[in-house]
Amino acid sequence: MHPLAAISVILTLAIAPAARSQAESPWKARLAPAGEYLRSCNGHALLVYRDGQLLFEDYFNGYQREEPHRLASGTKSFVGVLAVMAAEDGLLKLDESAADTLAEWRSDERQARITIRQLLTLTSGLAGGETSDMPGYQEAVRTAVAKFPPGEKFQYGPVPFQCFGELLRRKLEPRGETVEGYLQRRLLHPLGLTANSWRKDAAGQPHLPSGAALTAREWAKFGQLVLNRGAWDGRQLISEKLLAECFHGTPAHPTYGLTFWLNAADERPRDLVMAAGAGKQKLYLVSSLKLLIVQFAEATRRFQERELLRLVLGALHPPDGPEPFAKSE
Repeated sequence: MHPLAAISVILTLAIAPAARSQAESPWKARLAPAGEYLRSCNGHALLVYRDGQLLFEDYFNGYQREEPHRLASGTKSFVGVLAVMAAEDGLLKLDESAADTLAEWRSDERQARITIRQLLTLTSGLAGGETSDMPGYQEAVRTAVAKFPPGEKFQYGPVPFQCFGELLRRKLEPRGETVEGYLQRRLLHPLGLTANSWRKDAAGQPHLPSGAALTAREWAKFGQLVLNRGAWDGRQLISEKLLAECFHGTPAHPTYGLTFWLNAADERPRDLVMAAGAGKQKLYLVSSLKLLIVQFAEATRRFQERELLRLVLGALHPPDGPEPFAKSE
């Protein structure tokens, strides 16, 4: 046999199994309608994982796989996980008074009663503020206004997260560590991520409400950590019990936990939780199905989250099983 022909045969044999695997996998075809729906709504990326296996990956409307995408408020869920890590490390307790650290709040009757948990469930009573005019950590603490008693109202916005940033900064300072350093060491680096693309304020502090930018596969790593109940690569990065604190709603807003959105009681799958940001950046997690979905977009008004989930769950769902979106009894 001619040497070039032999090389050709070797290459064909090497590539063929992977090609056959791709061609024989039913998931790309079955999940294609979900991808097409997202593309038609100005979607940028859709990834579907089940039990840690990537079943579907596609990018649309000029977006590329290696391009970091802003998470907007999808960033907040990193802060929730970081907070429970800080609790495990003995830096704080979720139900301690924020004023124990933020001394300037002790003279205000409402601010003096705000807990760290209330800051991160957005039930502190503080005015949420606007993302377009986000204060730095110290300014957020100095200018925060408690419009309602703690625990009474849900108020969305960046200010409580920036206040938490200042609280965490003060907790870390005696240890000689910064908020960014702790974020990197405790959460990002173990997942193979960095804060290089994380937006920062003039003082160099990472924006905690909306600063992260990651590729879709990178965000999926964070989601897999949560689905794995805090385990990653053979290590328990955060205890399962403490991580579960992120998924309890409050009387003021039963479908928002500690930085994660929760499904309503009459919706299926009941255990769906998500991180979400403006433009329809979504990280959907369904523990019972071992399902993880990453969605990037600058979605148009015609986009309906329920429709995308119907298409994905319908593709994964056995034909003779119960309807994935059936109402609870």
